[in-house]
Formats: sequence, C-alpha cells, structure tokens
Amino acid sequence: MKHVDLLNDFLRDTVNLNDTRVSELETSTEAIKNAIRSSSWDPHINGWGEHGSWAHSTIIRPVDGGEFDADLLVFVEHVDGWSAATYIESLYSALRKSDTYKNKVSRSSHCITITYANERKVDIAPCITNRTIFNQLEVCNRHIDQFERSEPLLYTQWLVEKNGFSGNNSFRKVARLFKFLRDIKTRFTCPSILLTTLLALFIDEADRGTNGFTDTPTTLKTVFGRLDDWLQANVTKPRVSNPFLTTENFAEAWDDDQYATFREKIHQYRDWIDDAFGEQDRSESIAKWRRLFGDDFASTVVLEEGKSVGKSLVALFKASTVEARQFTGDLVDAIRRFGSGVLPDNFNRKPYMEAPTWRSAAQQIPVQVRANLHRNKYGTQRVGSVSSLEPLPAGHWLHFSAVTNTGLLFDTSNYKVMWRVTNTDEAAAKANALRGKIEKPENDNSRWEQLQYRGIHLVEAFVVSRRDDRLIGKSEAFRVMIE
Repeated sequence: MKHVDLLNDFLRDTVNLNDTRVSELETSTEAIKNAIRSSSWDPHINGWGEHGSWAHSTIIRPVDGGEFDADLLVFVEHVDGWSAATYIESLYSALRKSDTYKNKVSRSSHCITITYANERKVDIAPCITNRTIFNQLEVCNRHIDQFERSEPLLYTQWLVEKNGFSGNNSFRKVARLFKFLRDIKTRFTCPSILLTTLLALFIDEADRGTNGFTDTPTTLKTVFGRLDDWLQANVTKPRVSNPFLTTENFAEAWDDDQYATFREKIHQYRDWIDDAFGEQDRSESIAKWRRLFGDDFASTVVLEEGKSVGKSLVALFKASTVEARQFTGDLVDAIRRFGSGVLPDNFNRKPYMEAPTWRSAAQQIPVQVRANLHRNKYGTQRVGSVSSLEPLPAGHWLHFSAVTNTGLLFDTSNYKVMWRVTNTDEAAAKANALRGKIEKPENDNSRWEQLQYRGIHLVEAFVVSRRDDRLIGKSEAFRVMIE
C-alpha cells in the first residue's frame, strides 16, 4: 500500500527542515550578506545565490538533531592580480574582524563557513564572473590555488525542470527521503550532489503525467527501481558527469568499495520499497515502510492503534451480534465468554511490528512455538505447558521454544532463533511497552517473558540459517492472554 498521507506527514514532521529553522537560516544569511557588504573585502559584488540542497529544495532536517548545512554563493567581479586562494583568505580575514563572526568563522578548500553551534553552518563560496570569458563562472580552490569552472545556476535549473517532469513536487520529496534514508541507515556513502544527480538522471520529459509518477510513494518506487536497474547493470563504478561540465565526474567521490556497498544497499532497499508498496494488508504495509524509514514513520498512528486494540475489537464485536450487545467487559473478558472468534483474522498483524530484514531461503520449513508456564525465571517451579489464548495470571513467566513440526529443537550450531514479542492494548501502552521488535534468544535459542500487562500479546519465532543468514522458517503467532 502507498500510504500517501502517512508519507506526506512523515516528510512534514520528520524529514523536512521545519519552518522555524528555514526562517532562522534566511535571517542569518541576510545578516551575513550585510556584514560582507560592509566589510573591507575588496571584490565588487554582483549578487548572491542559494546553492546546493538549499537551492534545490532538497535540504533535510539532521537526523541527529544537530547542525544542518546551507550553501551561499557570492558572485563577484575578478580582481586583477588576485589568485584563487586570495578570495577565500581575504574573505576569511574580513569576517575575522567582525565582532559578530570572528569566533564563528572558519575556512576550507572552496569556502568560508559561519557556524551557529548546534543549529546550522552556512558555507559562503566566492564565485568569480568574467575572469577570462564573459559570463563564465568559476569557484576558488584554496588548497591548490586554482580557479575551477562551475555552472551552479544551470544545474539548479536542470533540477527544477526534472521536478516539473515528476509532478507534485515529487522529485524533491524523493530526494529528501533518499537523503534521510542514507543518514538514518548509515549503511552507504553518497555525497548529496552525486545522489541528487543520480535521481535526476532517471526522470525525463516523457514521464510527465504518467502512472509511474502519480504521487510521492509511486515516484519513489519508480525512481528507485530505475536506479537499481542501472546499478545492477554496472558492476564496476561508472562515470556520473555533471550535465553541464562533462569534465567533472561526481562519482570520483566514491572508491570501489563504497560503490559496491551503495550498489548492494540500493538493491536491498528497492526490494523493501517494492514489498511495502505491494503489501495489501494495511498493518503489514506500515510495518514494512517502517523497516525502511524507521520508527518515526506513522508513529502517531501506530501508538493510537496499539493502545486501542481492545476497545476497537469489542466495539466491533458488540455491533456484530445480538447476544453481544449487552456485553460490558474488555477484550480478555470477551474471549473468555465468547471464544477466539472475537479476534479478526488480521489480529496477528500490527503496524508497529518490526519487519524482518533477512532474505528468505528458497526452501521454507514449518516452525511451531511451544510455551511452558513457570513461577519464576530460570526456576525449577514449572507449572506446565500452555496453549495459545489460554488465560494466564500476571506475574508468572513463560518459557518459549521453537520446534519443527516433529517437535525437534533447532540445533544452535546451525540455526539461530530470533523472537518477535508484540504487546497490545491499553495497559501495555500506558507503561510505554508496546513492543514489537525482533529480539535475540537465550543461549539455547529459547526466550523467557514475564506476564505483565492485561491483554492479548503475540510471540513469534524466526529461524535463521547461520551459514548464509537466510530465513528458513517463521512460526504463526502464539497468542498470550494475560488476565
């Protein structure tokens, strides 16, 4: 499922740079411009321009809550006798004389940087006009003291055009989501200019108004698919040229290992996107999108649905039969009185369940969960075996084991059994315990869980081969009912 609204909410609330920080950025850059104009810096200023992610409208909120970067170009006339390094050094010296910026300014190869601690960094890069050829733009490399051709305005216009082809501002949204994915997963390296260029290469005018670009999740699926196809066709690192300066190869930022990792991870994430997009069960689909983008995706929806499971199901059940209309208990009471038919077929699927990341083996084997009740953890006071949905007292412990359909345990030397324990309903929600993560077993592949929160909870076993880290089997959910 696409979940257009949830994805747009995620962009607004988590990914996009919030309006307050954008406003503060605009205020601070105006102050920087005024400071440079009134400083002792010699070049004649022709104008200013946003650059990079700021200009491209693909800037995102830092995932660690720290500083974000914004780039500002200052277009100046060439000063006779100045080398490339002089522009950077002289601008740095001019701002060092400012009481406002002297402790905030630093310099690097192509720019000077104003740092507002824990908020933002503004990189100011001199861009030289008309040094040798009319209207030719050049930036300054301080480290090697050379001028370098640049076409920032044409590149930005190219991205604006690509965004128009995609419709609904979806290219920019997809670029932000891609950057967020890079930053939150930290599994691959890809500089923003390279990443944005790669995405733009796979959108053209023929895509305008087509089915592959109807909304943001569809555009994400389409562009990711095209990028993955291209990467799989290029086993070794390809060239990714600046469309307006073909001598500039953005892919030089990668070494061969970084490219191989990028290629592998995009292939994996493409599978996850296709899986989440194609999943028809709402809860399963949300869980699969959360596998991609993390727990901030649909977080409010997940919390509300998790804590209201019992009330929602009892209300539906009471409306379905004459016998149940006068019922006044909760979900546990309803099951004790009317049986397991109170639970819908999709009860075992919750949107806050962590979706597995293992690739499935071609051959799957049946897996079952067995549970034994104990008075204490690791103790000898075993009460007995229990069945799914058997009423159980709070305070006791359950010991879970995963077995084959013939009752054999899985050999720990060849298999690891991972467990997903999912709590539901109001009591668990109030204790901030709506679990659903996949967790490690004991040394013997089993799992101990204490019975704490009234409601119906779920325990599942995932059997993974140690040889190739493939999922070879998954159990049905064991339903634990705590009174």
